[in-house]
Amino acid sequence: MSTIKDITSLPEWESHLASLPPSTLLIVSFHAPWAAPCAQMATVLSALAAGYPSGPGATTSWVSINAEDLSDLSETYNVTAVPFLVLIRDGKVLETVSGSSAVKVRAAIEKHAASPSATASATAHTNGAAASAAAADRQPEVEAHEEETDPEKKKEELFKRLGELVRAAPVMLFMKGTPSAPQCGFSRQLVAILREQAVKYGFFNILADDEVRQGLKEFAEWPTFPQLWVDGELVGGLDIVKEEMGNDPDFFKPYSVSKTNGDAVGA
Repeated sequence: MSTIKDITSLPEWESHLASLPPSTLLIVSFHAPWAAPCAQMATVLSALAAGYPSGPGATTSWVSINAEDLSDLSETYNVTAVPFLVLIRDGKVLETVSGSSAVKVRAAIEKHAASPSATASATAHTNGAAASAAAADRQPEVEAHEEETDPEKKKEELFKRLGELVRAAPVMLFMKGTPSAPQCGFSRQLVAILREQAVKYGFFNILADDEVRQGLKEFAEWPTFPQLWVDGELVGGLDIVKEEMGNDPDFFKPYSVSKTNGDAVGA
């Protein structure tokens, strides 16, 4: 059965890519240690990987990457939130899946990989990982449909997700685009401020998820972007951040790091 390999450096990533036959499906899981949904996704992926053969005849390869540590790779594959799954074959991205839905992840993998011969035995494993993934995948379609068509239930789930997102890092920036490629002037200016202040922060590209974009306006009772959140509380947009810094030059001091290095990847 296959296992998940941790990739911790760019040379290791390049070496792994070079070692794969063109027909192999590479399943890349981007995660961040501070994002709770990533731990759940790791459990799901471990169980799914166990259903695919390993060794010389393997048709799949499974790797895990800390999106924050290897930010260059995160930008290369447009990782805007974690957990984030990228499916690659022969150097080409086939599909990406953002979020922690076990059903969506399994469907995407099975769509691009040969059905594992050991699926039945893998889902029968008694360890917690396999049991967790199997339970998620057995969810009746009718139940999922009912949830999708219940507006109150859907809103409740969205607000729960947003509550987790705004607390994914001590400083969270919801912006248009990414820190390396902002898609509006206000987002660009706010990124520049955070970098100047040496703030380590998480970000979320609201252009990549319209549900979050629209839901956060209501959740925050703040209709515009970018939005900066600190310790799970909304600070506001660019003008408010400038005002806070004007009133308190040390506003960002508790969140500064010694090196102005790198922006955390949003959850």
